Amino acid sequence: MWDVTVSRSVDKQFPKLPERVRKQLLALMRAIRIGGPVRGDWPNYGKLSADKHHCHLKKGQPTYVAVWQENKKAINVEVIYAVTHENAPY
Repeated sequence: MWDVTVSRSVDKQFPKLPERVRKQLLALMRAIRIGGPVRGDWPNYGKLSADKHHCHLKKGQPTYVAVWQENKKAINVEVIYAVTHENAPY
C-alpha cells in the first residue's frame, strides 16, 4: 500500500473545488493508495516525468486535472495540484 498525501496548496484549494471534483480526487487518492501511482485506468492519464503523473478529474469546461509525484523509496505519493487544466503546471 502506498501512503498518499496532499500538498499544502491542494489542501487549501480542496474546499473550493466543485463537489464532483472533490469526490473524484478522493477516489483517485484511494486508487493510488491501493494500486500505486501509475493509473492507466483514469481518463487522460499520462506520465509527465519519471516520477510525476497526471489525469483528468472532470472533462468539459472547465477541465480539472490532478498532478501527483511519487517517491518509490518511501512508497509515498503526494498530490501536488488539483486545478483547472488552464492552471496546470505542465
